[in-house]
Amino acid sequence: MACVEKNVEFELILELPWTRRHDFLALNPAATVPVMTQEDGLVLTGSYAIREYLEETCADVPLLGTSPPERAEIRRLIDWFDVKFNEEVTTLLITEKIMKRFLKLGVPEADNIRCASSNIKQHLKYIEYLSERRNWLGGDNISYADITAAAHLSCIDYLGDVPWDDFEGAKDWYARIKSRPAFRPLLKDLIAGLPPVPHYKNLDF
Repeated sequence: MACVEKNVEFELILELPWTRRHDFLALNPAATVPVMTQEDGLVLTGSYAIREYLEETCADVPLLGTSPPERAEIRRLIDWFDVKFNEEVTTLLITEKIMKRFLKLGVPEADNIRCASSNIKQHLKYIEYLSERRNWLGGDNISYADITAAAHLSCIDYLGDVPWDDFEGAKDWYARIKSRPAFRPLLKDLIAGLPPVPHYKNLDF
């Protein structure tokens, strides 16, 4: 999303990190994604490093704010979604509903799914709180805060586990970012044998 917003040409390559492919480990011994490589041989690993690099090298379209207080707030929200939301919602649902299925790790644990379903409501309330007071989550302009939040929510929305109708403010914010050209490649993602819910690709829900 950031590359499209910043008009950076790129090619996406699917990597299954749990296979621990030798060539991939040579790029990133931690065997985690994302990894960004460039023709000059530069290799960057992790969303934090990639995000900061893009911000410094493609500054014409700022996604990290334009002042120290704004950048600090956007970084705080990135951390909120990449750490707190990820632990309380994304990881629980993705592990139980997708990873266990494809890695044959047993049946989903209902308690974890119920926990994530409860937790996401508090996060949607927080998104509403932010969107009622700002044009975008981190301030006047779209930023990495919106991109990070939307990236997590798109994974959950694919499964149909976001109660949008109970949180109209969050739904309106998501509809705005969902309609951006940068978001449309995400809507084309498909998991083999697990199609998305019908509204996933609908820009107006």
